[in-house]
Amino acid sequence: MRKCKFQLEEPMFSPRHCAVEGIRLELVVGQGHVWPTETDRKFFPPRLMRQRSELPIGVFDSGIGGLTVARQIRRVLPLEDLIYLGDTARVPYGTKSPEAVIRFACEDTRFLLQQGVKAVVVACNTASAWALPALQEQFEVPVFGVVEPGVRAALQTPGSDRIGIIGTTATIRSQAYRRAILERRPGVKVFSRACPLLVPLVEEGWVSHRITRMVLAEYLRPLLQKRVGVLVLACTHYPLLKRVLRLELRGRATLVDSAESCAKSLKEELTQRKLLCRRSRREGSIELYLTDEVPRVQAFARRFLGGAPARVTRTELPG
Repeated sequence: MRKCKFQLEEPMFSPRHCAVEGIRLELVVGQGHVWPTETDRKFFPPRLMRQRSELPIGVFDSGIGGLTVARQIRRVLPLEDLIYLGDTARVPYGTKSPEAVIRFACEDTRFLLQQGVKAVVVACNTASAWALPALQEQFEVPVFGVVEPGVRAALQTPGSDRIGIIGTTATIRSQAYRRAILERRPGVKVFSRACPLLVPLVEEGWVSHRITRMVLAEYLRPLLQKRVGVLVLACTHYPLLKRVLRLELRGRATLVDSAESCAKSLKEELTQRKLLCRRSRREGSIELYLTDEVPRVQAFARRFLGGAPARVTRTELPG
């Protein structure tokens, strides 16, 4: 394995996960830009040769639902390149133990770091709820989740004295949204509802089907009876249901999309850290890496993204 030394203005990778395409990187913190020696330059992936602000943003989810987050990031940050990892071989994370979710999330993050990303977005509510603190502690690159931005947006929305939350069973069981809301505003009434049937209905393409509306009505009934004024979509599949959700709500509650909130928060964070891409020649691209079921997911990707990705590749994750 070839060994290279270069300088960083601040640590970008942790030494424990610095094996990139057969090169072991030795980090030195000091003044200067990120450059290997002339001898080693040809061995580096092109992404590692860019200024840090021009590196791509990494996004991961247990499956394809996180593509709604990637879509919002592309809308808010159109110049940024994205690398999306869908761990489709182990989907869903919602049925796994917290320990397993943390382990999977660490493996997902390591993979994205090996692609040379400047930041990581955990586009999975379950992983954000269980694994985000561990990821932020273990890895030096900025790591962002979807829970905190969604909570902030909910509390800024009129009617936030009574907030409803819908999500997968695991996300609701974690109480991550409830805890985050009450930490910021203890007097808020929070009502949560697990909606396990919605994800398979979305993946089946039945976003406007009569059965989907019947299921939504059943899930929403107890929340509307509690007179919630804000409804948080705590699952990345649910933005595809916003039209039918609004029909069922009939103006009685305002929707908060955690994917939209995450993208806006990401822009603010990258701006503060001076990590926004400065390139103006072209729009950013998106590459998809999947751990299983590439043909099936390709069919979904266009619907979730609103367009075709630049490339879809099957991959295996580092242990």
